[in-house]
Amino acid sequence: MGMSSQLYKNVGDFSPINTDVIIIGGGATGAGVARDCSLRGLKCVLLERHDIATGATGRNHGLLHSGGRYAVNDRESAEECIKENLILKRIARHCVDDTKGLFITLPEDDLDYQKKFIEACQASGIEAEAIDPALAKFMEPSVNPDLVGAVVVPDGSIDPFRLTAANMIDAVENGAQVFTYCEVKGLIREGGRVIGVNVYDHKNKINRQFFAPMVVNAGGIWGQGIAEYADLKIRMFPAKGALLVMGHRINGMVINRCRKPADADILVPGDTICVIGTTSDRIPYDQIDNMEVTPEEVDILIREGEKLAPSLRHTRVLRAYAGVRPLVATDDDPSGRNVSRGIILLDHAQRDGLDGFITITGGKLMTYRLMAEWATDLVCQKLNNSKKCETSDRTLPGSNESREETSQKVVSLPTTIRNSAVYRHGSRATRLLENERLDRSLVCECEAVTAGEVRYAVDELNVNNLIDLRRRTRVGMGTCQAELCACRAAGLMARFDVATPRQSTEQLASFMEERWKGIRPIAWGDAVREAEFTSWIYYSLLGLNDVLPEDAQGVNNNEF
Repeated sequence: MGMSSQLYKNVGDFSPINTDVIIIGGGATGAGVARDCSLRGLKCVLLERHDIATGATGRNHGLLHSGGRYAVNDRESAEECIKENLILKRIARHCVDDTKGLFITLPEDDLDYQKKFIEACQASGIEAEAIDPALAKFMEPSVNPDLVGAVVVPDGSIDPFRLTAANMIDAVENGAQVFTYCEVKGLIREGGRVIGVNVYDHKNKINRQFFAPMVVNAGGIWGQGIAEYADLKIRMFPAKGALLVMGHRINGMVINRCRKPADADILVPGDTICVIGTTSDRIPYDQIDNMEVTPEEVDILIREGEKLAPSLRHTRVLRAYAGVRPLVATDDDPSGRNVSRGIILLDHAQRDGLDGFITITGGKLMTYRLMAEWATDLVCQKLNNSKKCETSDRTLPGSNESREETSQKVVSLPTTIRNSAVYRHGSRATRLLENERLDRSLVCECEAVTAGEVRYAVDELNVNNLIDLRRRTRVGMGTCQAELCACRAAGLMARFDVATPRQSTEQLASFMEERWKGIRPIAWGDAVREAEFTSWIYYSLLGLNDVLPEDAQGVNNNEF
């Protein structure tokens, strides 16, 4: 059964909704809490002001941490990472690329650090093995040939959009309701208790109310603002990280520098590209929605990145982006000097005397499931629900069989189409390509996205605008950066009756503008020439109206 029939039955009914748990935030943690709550038999509603994974979840390097990066300085985080690493390889295998990783020592680095690193990894339960530099160059041909030391660890890459969507699917199929483009504007209080939230519905441009005995603040760095609606203080210290997407997959393994963490010391392969990151700079809290990558950050990433893989210097840069780490000051240090990178779970009844409200923040993408488990345990304790967490054992939708097993079920399809669909959707790929001939036609050559995949996103992932379609299918994320595929995808949105021709045109303008934002910081040389060529195709040859709509996306707020 498609999710569209389960999410919200009375689409035109905007009367107040009562449920057991309200979750604020549609990133990986919020989606994980919705999944965990629904699997424990709780009715829950998830509210997200934009689309899923639009915050910190969708703006990182997609590293499936082994924990090695934290082993020397933060053993607790390292232990959490390796445990969750092994869990995700079991329950989310269609979201994971188990590449393994290299921590390399360069001549300018301290080789003695390698021994300290290996000992710290082993103490944290992380398999870490020193190998001969010659073997490292054989295993990873792109690595800097000047390396003097190498350690293999169980790193990999993980797709944050795919991971968040899979959690949402499981939550919805177990009774949860997901409302995107619904922005929380206030908490509803009754004495010393939070009993609900006031929401602005951006699609329908109306105010709405949701009520529940428990409200979970999973807004990440934006959680400080949510808490302030109840006059609560959570000291967040935003740390901006800039990253670059390279034009093809330079490396097969994750490559790290074996030294204390610094700028541009991780190169992560994923899908058809790789990502070099990241920088780290504190920014004012009022700037967390204004992330722009500077020329200086681009220079640092390229200069330091080529020390990991020299070919990076001559590789096309597709785009730049930045995210914000949700760092939190501990309660006993209001100055903010003692900032935690770990998981922060706040019971506001115990901490502030305000019942019915908890905050889960801090942590990392790698620990989203553990964060959700902690939050849901506390919710269940307060609602007298004794059911235990099962998210560490239950596979996510799409991961209930291996990619090889699924591929055998669609063996009649062309290899490229079959492999790409199975890679992105796992065991659910059979739903994409089994209908009519149109479903097998290519929309995006770079990522081998078919019309059937777009149909699946519309019918079962409730996508009805191009920007959200990108997060579900990778349309426009490949080498051509939407030069060839965006117009086709816009036509399909109209063909599948989720947008009028006028809306499709407006969405196409929004989509191309969004692509340009990521290209602007690296727009020199061939990148500028290609951007000009793309602009000529869309605005001259295809006659795209260059006036953006007032509301940039024709979105459907009650589904994802």
